Amino acid sequence: MEKNSDACGEVDCGWQAEPFGERLLGVIDRLPPGDVTVAEIRDLVGPDGLLLLTVLLTLVFMVPVSIPGVSTVFGGAILLIGTSRLLNRTLWMPKRIAQHALPSDKIRDGLGKGVKWLHRLERVCRPHRLNGVASSGLATLLSDGGLVLGAVLLMAPFGLIPFSNTLPALALLFLSLGLLQKDGLFILLGHIGNLVTILYFGVLVFFGIEAVREAFRHLMEKLS
Repeated sequence: MEKNSDACGEVDCGWQAEPFGERLLGVIDRLPPGDVTVAEIRDLVGPDGLLLLTVLLTLVFMVPVSIPGVSTVFGGAILLIGTSRLLNRTLWMPKRIAQHALPSDKIRDGLGKGVKWLHRLERVCRPHRLNGVASSGLATLLSDGGLVLGAVLLMAPFGLIPFSNTLPALALLFLSLGLLQKDGLFILLGHIGNLVTILYFGVLVFFGIEAVREAFRHLMEKLS
């Protein structure tokens, strides 16, 4: 990966001049019929920014749309985006992720409904709020790490359990919008979202282990 030397970072200032929701609706309109790959979504977003691609990939999880394997593929793409930001390198995607095909109609439906969330967030997002959280070098490093953590949580094998995709996706959405708009409050909400997700998964694992122990105990009682 080559170092990213764009003077504006990953974000083109033109994206901030127009509401994100309107630009993403344009992306949705240009989705191809049939199937769409992550590489095609990346190309539709264009060179304007990795964070905007992250926003696009998280919107699918704001509504209960069932697309098998999408959390692994999109989570993997976001993981690469977060890693490239941490290392200040140009984004690279392995062919397996870039060329993974997903049904365009379900992606279009999920994004169309998810854009409603984005419109609501746009109304409360404030550039340069809590500027120390948003602009310092250490804060940006922690936020990029938060993107990596959120992507790993999104890829966790809990896809059939309610909110297991929505919670980490919401954290990633807050983090990416916060970084785009330099909104420290959104960045804090993103970190809190990651912590809530970890706690939620911890509860799931705890009760899952307890359920297995209870089933094993009943089995042993029947055999004895």
